[in-house]
Amino acid sequence: MLIRRETTADVDVIRAVTEAAFAARPGGEAGLVDALRTDPGWIPALSLVAEVDGEVVGHVVCTRASIGVGLGPLSVRPDHQRAGVGSALAHAVLGAADALDEPVVVLLGNPAYYSRFGFGPAADLGITPPVAEWAPHFQARALTAWRPGLAGPFRYARPFEEL
Repeated sequence: MLIRRETTADVDVIRAVTEAAFAARPGGEAGLVDALRTDPGWIPALSLVAEVDGEVVGHVVCTRASIGVGLGPLSVRPDHQRAGVGSALAHAVLGAADALDEPVVVLLGNPAYYSRFGFGPAADLGITPPVAEWAPHFQARALTAWRPGLAGPFRYARPFEEL
C-alpha cells in the first residue's frame, strides 16, 4: 500500500471512493470533499490517498478549522475496508499534520474506532463542538505544537456547515 498526496488526476476516483464508502448518504461526503477543495481552509498537503496495486482505494483530508484542523471525511472503498487502509490513512494524515506544526486534529466520529489513533473527547482539551449533541462523538488528538491556550469553541471549514 502506498499513501501519497492527492493529485488533480485523483479527483474523480476520490469522488467515486467517497460515494462508495458513504453509499447511505449519496452526494453528501463526496460533495463535501469537492466543496472543501475550493475553500480557503483546503490544505493540499493534508489530502492523502491510499493506493493498492496502483488503484486509489482510500482518501482522507484535514482542513483548516478555528482550532487546528478538522479531519474528515476518511473514505475507504468497501472492497478494501477492514484491511488496514483506513488505519494507514489515519496514521499518515496525523503524521503529516504534526510535521506541518498543526497543534490538534479534531473530528466527529466513532470513539471506538478513533481512540486507537490517540483521539479522546475534545472536551478533555477544552475544545467544544459546534453542536452540543455531538459531544459524545466529538474527539481531538493533540499534536506536538499543542498549547492549552488554544482551547475553545471549534468550527470546521465552511463547507461542513452546508452538510
